[in-house]
Amino acid sequence: MTVLLIAIHALLWTILLGNVIYLRRSSPRVGHSADEPVISILIPARNEAENLATLIPSILNQSYPSFELILYDDDSTDETPAVVATELHDDRVTYLRGHGPPEGWVGKVAALYEASRHASGEIYLFMDADTRLLKTDSLARIVALFARAPGDSVLTGLLGLVGRGRILVSLVPFTILAALPWFLVRRLRSPLLSALNGQLWMIRATTYHALEPHKKVKSEVLEDVEIGRYLKASGVYPTLVDLTQFVSVRMYSSFADAWRGFRKNAYLIMGGRRLPFAIYLVLFAASTWMSPLVSIYFLISACAIKLVADRLADIPIALSLASPVSFILATFLQLDSAIAHWTGRVRWKGRNVASD
Repeated sequence: MTVLLIAIHALLWTILLGNVIYLRRSSPRVGHSADEPVISILIPARNEAENLATLIPSILNQSYPSFELILYDDDSTDETPAVVATELHDDRVTYLRGHGPPEGWVGKVAALYEASRHASGEIYLFMDADTRLLKTDSLARIVALFARAPGDSVLTGLLGLVGRGRILVSLVPFTILAALPWFLVRRLRSPLLSALNGQLWMIRATTYHALEPHKKVKSEVLEDVEIGRYLKASGVYPTLVDLTQFVSVRMYSSFADAWRGFRKNAYLIMGGRRLPFAIYLVLFAASTWMSPLVSIYFLISACAIKLVADRLADIPIALSLASPVSFILATFLQLDSAIAHWTGRVRWKGRNVASD
């Protein structure tokens, strides 16, 4: 067991440190791009009134001169239409109202696909409704980073985390930075070494419509990971950049919401099948909070890995000190997610989610 844990921790440190170097190279301090292509900002919304009240003004206040904002309302039952209505005087805003996804489609995937059919920009920026642009030049900075990336790229971002439930949510950057070697995405051919952060990603319109990634993964709950893999297999490579100073995401308003939100996809992240899930779960628990049974140094190593990932994601040090609690909660959350999928009890925003 000692040899296995040494190998796991060595791999995690290699991935993390490689990604630290990669992020510094992919996310240089850039000015504004000389070119100013028209950007279509596409946002899905289902019962997102509270989030949209801050997101929409943060977009409309951008200094970037050429963009349109398309919001697709996926049959909201809250005040989402009223919130959007206050901004419809701005001719840059388009509001589309849907009545639920078609048969065989996941709601968010269908919403973004429909929004893309109304977009006229040269570049598409997909954003979740719980994000927020932090500076008036955030969009200009994102466009500049995209312009700097290789022409066969899709840009995705590491965002700043705000809101409640961060003892769970902080595991997102930990997973992004310590589980996937982004520095190898272009070097190794396997599509499995690829993903997107669905909270924010940017792609050329011509590439998007040639490949129609949302249509390809229409039934996938973990659509961003599957889109990343599909795009890489199609010759479009995800590039991760550090956007923590320019974009924040408020994923959940409470610990309970965070638990329910992660319940729908934690099992899928761990393989989505019983055997891979069991293997990943045992290895995760053994290499984190249960590792002191072998040596306390393995727990120190796991906490240090999360501390580095937390600092990159601008997460408060207090949450990093509580890493053992995060690891324990993650284990039980993964079990809860698996059971929910096996028994068909996965629900999100009033809808059933497809289960294994």
